[in-house]
Amino acid sequence: MIKRLRRRMTLMVIAVLILVSAGIVLAIHLANERSIASQAESTLSVLAENSGSRLSDRREERFPRGDRRKNESQPPELHAGEQNTAGLSNSYTITLNEDGSVASWTSDRTDLYTDDQVAALAESVLADGRDFGRVGTQFFRKITRNGSTLLVVLDARLDFLSASNVLRSTLLIASVACLLLSLLAWLLIRRMVRPVEDAFIRQKQFVSDASHELKTPLAVISANAEVLEQEIGKNEYLGYIRSEVKRTDALVRNLLTLARMDRNSAETEMKRFDLSRALLDVILPFESTVFEAGKTLVTEVPDGIDCTGSMEMIQQLTVILLSNALKYSDEHGRIAVTLKTRGRQRELTVFNTGDPISPADQERIFDRFWRADPAHGRETGGHGLGLAIARRIVETHRGRITVESREGFGTAFTVTLNA
Repeated sequence: MIKRLRRRMTLMVIAVLILVSAGIVLAIHLANERSIASQAESTLSVLAENSGSRLSDRREERFPRGDRRKNESQPPELHAGEQNTAGLSNSYTITLNEDGSVASWTSDRTDLYTDDQVAALAESVLADGRDFGRVGTQFFRKITRNGSTLLVVLDARLDFLSASNVLRSTLLIASVACLLLSLLAWLLIRRMVRPVEDAFIRQKQFVSDASHELKTPLAVISANAEVLEQEIGKNEYLGYIRSEVKRTDALVRNLLTLARMDRNSAETEMKRFDLSRALLDVILPFESTVFEAGKTLVTEVPDGIDCTGSMEMIQQLTVILLSNALKYSDEHGRIAVTLKTRGRQRELTVFNTGDPISPADQERIFDRFWRADPAHGRETGGHGLGLAIARRIVETHRGRITVESREGFGTAFTVTLNA
């Protein structure tokens, strides 16, 4: 239980760290993109104002497709790597014909773009239908004056590359920080849980030692009660003594069972056995007890279903569930035991009619020494350990036990074991 608690706390802390780190990285990335968009909008406003004021009287050279000319001030052609670096943040303008085709375009770095690239961008902008926006890493603003349409484009590849580098660096730093903090959290959780673990171990040791120590005086009390009964005959008070000794002896045996499973769960011998036969060996003798109680027992256990585990533990689990069903089923109620195979899993269900278990009680029904109705538990001789033992057996087999209970249906305990 302590290991499970430590594992859950560690996983919860790691999940929180991952979520926080992801949130920080995402916030930084979005902030960078918003900053780039804001700067691009401001720059385009200035470029659009300057280009628009010259739109009516400017005289641009018309370049036919495939015959693009460079400005006289254009530096010598750069190598591909130098072009990519130098041209990551440039602006250019596109003049459109009435049909939306490119009439001409100008740029201070015409060697970095082709006519096809410019035409494709213009087509995307016209298809977008907005006067301002973004296509890939390029921001655009559309100006229409005196019947002419001009596109002012700002290429922000450099800014986005820088943002991408910042994102990668932030991810790396966040990952390392998350790893270090997770390790630190794991160490702190181990240190925090250690006193609880020590107390739990001492508690289990005390329960085991006390249970062993109680066996001898209980045996002496029971023997003396029998001797007195032989001397003075049947006596009401001796009957009370023997009844309470019997209840206490059952409690001690259950405590010893739990202590043994807690201590030796990893050493339990698991082997292949006939699950169908093992269940029938404990169900068939139980039929007479159910019949004497005026109830009905229905068994659906097909032959030939095997399983890997401890046969003795599985039989003990079945007895616990059957006894629980018998105790809490209604008068003239029905008890059903069903065994099914689902792929490589074995599913054992013990069902009984009767009053349902409330949802709040279903969450605690497998806790040790817990009973929904203590008075009823005393009447039936229960101590609140049976289902705790059942869950411990299932956990030892790395299985799962669940309960379904509702009004008009009854209660069904389902155990799922791996084949």
